[in-house]
Amino acid sequence: AAAAAALIALAAVGAGSLLDLRTPAPTRADAPADEFSAGRAYEDVQVIAARTHVAGSPANDQVRAHIEQQLRGLGLETEVQDTVAPEAGQLSGAAGGATLARVRNVVARLPGTDSTGRVFLVAHYDSVQTGPGGNDDAAGTSTILEVARALAAGPRPRNDIVFVLTDAEEACLCGASAFAASHPLAADGGVVLNLEARGSTGPVIMFETSRNNAKLVDVFGRAAPHPVGTSFAVEIYRALPNDTDFTAFLDRKFVGLNSAYIDGGAIYHTPLDTPAAMDRGSLQQHGDNALGLAREFGRTDLTDLRSGHDATYFPVPGGLVHYPGWLTLPLALLAVLAVAALGWLIRRRGRAGAGRLAAGFGLALVPIVAAPLAAQLLWMAITAIRPGYAELLDPYRPIWYRLAVLALAAAILFTWYVLTRRRIGPAALAFGGLAWLAVLGVLLAVAVPGGAYLTTLPALAGALGGLVALGTRQTGPWPVVAVTAAGAVGVVILLPTVVLLFPALGMAMGGVAALVAVLLGLTALPVVDLLHPQAGGQRGLVALRARRLAVLPAGAAALAAVLLAGVGLAVDRFDAAHPAPTHLMYAMDAGTGQARWLSHETDPQPWTDGYVDGVTDVGDDFPGLGDGELRTGPAQPASLPAPKLEVLGDSGSDGVRTLRLRLTPQRAVRLATLHVDTSTATVLRAEVAGRSVPVEPREGKWGFGLVFHAPPAEGIEVTLTLRPIAGQVALRAMDASDGLDALPGFRPRPSAVGVVGSHSSEMLAVARTYPL
Repeated sequence: AAAAAALIALAAVGAGSLLDLRTPAPTRADAPADEFSAGRAYEDVQVIAARTHVAGSPANDQVRAHIEQQLRGLGLETEVQDTVAPEAGQLSGAAGGATLARVRNVVARLPGTDSTGRVFLVAHYDSVQTGPGGNDDAAGTSTILEVARALAAGPRPRNDIVFVLTDAEEACLCGASAFAASHPLAADGGVVLNLEARGSTGPVIMFETSRNNAKLVDVFGRAAPHPVGTSFAVEIYRALPNDTDFTAFLDRKFVGLNSAYIDGGAIYHTPLDTPAAMDRGSLQQHGDNALGLAREFGRTDLTDLRSGHDATYFPVPGGLVHYPGWLTLPLALLAVLAVAALGWLIRRRGRAGAGRLAAGFGLALVPIVAAPLAAQLLWMAITAIRPGYAELLDPYRPIWYRLAVLALAAAILFTWYVLTRRRIGPAALAFGGLAWLAVLGVLLAVAVPGGAYLTTLPALAGALGGLVALGTRQTGPWPVVAVTAAGAVGVVILLPTVVLLFPALGMAMGGVAALVAVLLGLTALPVVDLLHPQAGGQRGLVALRARRLAVLPAGAAALAAVLLAGVGLAVDRFDAAHPAPTHLMYAMDAGTGQARWLSHETDPQPWTDGYVDGVTDVGDDFPGLGDGELRTGPAQPASLPAPKLEVLGDSGSDGVRTLRLRLTPQRAVRLATLHVDTSTATVLRAEVAGRSVPVEPREGKWGFGLVFHAPPAEGIEVTLTLRPIAGQVALRAMDASDGLDALPGFRPRPSAVGVVGSHSSEMLAVARTYPL
């Protein structure tokens, strides 16, 4: 009865934690004027994501016109910031060299009554070239339009609210960089709320903050109606090379929060990212949180939002727990002391000696290592059967594979427990599990402070529960209550983490979720032991039967892992609605007339294999595509012009030559590039559209290069100051458009073959060398 009650209690706590991650029901279009309505916002989604709209395209112009019309219709001060901007962060971050873009940001302001600063709501309105961006980022753009409508319909806030819909985010974050660096409204910094989507469904997660975020997190916890976010996610994201528009603001005098929903990642950046694919519950959560935060920051004194530290925080049913980051290491050390005290009490009560405690500690490492390793091996086996998964962030229907990983982790944990419990004893094994949690807590507190709570708090709770259970001499319910309450702490903290890690990292890193699942199992070992057939102290034949019964959970979990993986393979097949992702490009040298097909696929799928038959490094021929080996195959030359390079001015003195050039695409393109052969000249200085760019030599033949996104029809003016090495300076010009259908020799994809979400998918590049 005690075991059943404990399990029911933990199950109820787990269910409450998972239910709290659900998205809210979408509000209808006839909702009150001061509320956020996913129904109204979705009408904007349908307009914004009606078709693909990359930066600089006519389709993007139409989207921008719609945004302007909506904001002006609300009576807001609205303008278009039209400028040339460098890439956010490192100017030479692109593979092809220094990166710039012509951007047109839409900026609107709702003036405050007594402003102490500005609150910026930011989303990008451009899409990738491979899809209409129904979620990324029509979700964020439509959310801002609906939030603007709700705020304009109510009383004016104290602080200025600025709505920033940026351009060319997908290309280079250049729109956000232009606004943060040069727009007058951004001169004094402020609070930024950036809205993104990297999937089609799931809870909206606040996954990134500015440094010293304690006060920001406090506002988030009390003002966002559905606050989902963890300091662990912030730490992980800071370590990743990923960027959003938020990056451009962090480089300036801004503080803020970055949020997105991320499940359903299979459609990310693909033609399937349509309005119909959107979970309107996720859209509702985006809007509810953005509106709540805009109102709270709109009335808060913004002059003092920086604290001296980051906060540790995580979601619990009904809200967000947060505490000062400086408590992280003391709590981790306290957990170590509490676990040590538990070990001392276990010895004193005669439950295990020093040798068994040491063995319990050493053996507890086995499932911690084995479960993530087994999860990775499982996924390697699945991708060997279905190679197309390697090109996806996540399978189309990932739930079966996620459950398989959890079942596998459970099988390993149960097997380990059955094999070690009789010899080592349950008390020593529970101590070993908690000891590893405490040790990991200290390591995380030093290396990844925002993630230390994941192991520190369950270890501390487990140790305290064990001390209470062993400290009382009663045989009634209190020992069970103590260990169950301790297990509940682990469930509240670790179960949501497991659920959120799967979409965040994808099945390719399912081992991380398996690791956290095992840590969750270790916190619940005392409760698990209540169910163990040997718990009653049987002897003889009864004990033998009990040990055989103890094997059943492990066997059942292992069988479940195999069956669930099999169901995943059977259910998640590639078809017309869920196509296999493929990558293909076309590149032609207009000077020589030679053309080739190119693909990033390391193991080409059957459709791609019909175009490529070898591997080559295209860096020398097409430096605008970056370095690295690609799959390649011969292609028929197309009747396409290379970009035109005109000399507007050519002067020199003292061994230095200055070339003023105009690079003009001869067709509608997404980007243009220009590279200098550094064996013919050394680049001393460079200007693009009157803007100085850094000269950072690259390896290879084309040692200096620049990439310009959304080039204007009249072309781009480039000024190069050179020190010639040879008689002629060799420059390589390239431009790139999208769409392969009209090319000679192209065979359209079958219905079950799709396009991978890559910024180079379907690219058509034409290059030519100009000796000057």
